[in-house]
Amino acid sequence: MNKSRIEAFSDGVLAIVITIMVLEMKVPAHASEFGDLRPLLPVFSSYVLSFIYLGIYWNNHHHLIHATRHSSAGIMWANLHLLFWLSLIPFVTGWMGENAFAAAPTALYGFVLLMSALAYWLLQHAVLNQRGGDSVLAMTLGRDLKGKLSPLFYVLAIPAAFLSPWLAGSIYVLVAILWLVPDRRIERALAKEATAKG
Repeated sequence: MNKSRIEAFSDGVLAIVITIMVLEMKVPAHASEFGDLRPLLPVFSSYVLSFIYLGIYWNNHHHLIHATRHSSAGIMWANLHLLFWLSLIPFVTGWMGENAFAAAPTALYGFVLLMSALAYWLLQHAVLNQRGGDSVLAMTLGRDLKGKLSPLFYVLAIPAAFLSPWLAGSIYVLVAILWLVPDRRIERALAKEATAKG
């Protein structure tokens, strides 16, 4: 099966998710001063953070799907599982922003991020299983420090949200900063593999 269908479908879903998020930001009625936008700051802040997260997933997903030889049932289901969790981001983003980073919405936001990270890990392992455990890609991703730290940070941030939502939010920002620079390991591994074959 052609892997381009997975990528096209995923791109479409992520584009819709981002569109839903931006449509959730309501323009203040009968307010024409910059100061009138101040109440929207938590909503805008949660939107920016979620937009960055979705951009990170979109970028790394592109490289990961590029590494697949072809789509399989396992990869397709793992991909749908990831898209399910990513599709919940507009809801938790809106709830967290509308409630000025209150404890429960901030904790639920972290839970969705945690489940998205685990779903991405499952997709990554489905791709690695297809390519073989001794492939250059498998050896490259085996030392995935950021991939191992991120879920740990989310697990810490979820209960931290009930002590200090701002601490939890800072952890979410820290993880986003860790991933802001695109993960080029897959690109390098595929280039190395191609050189070895050629």
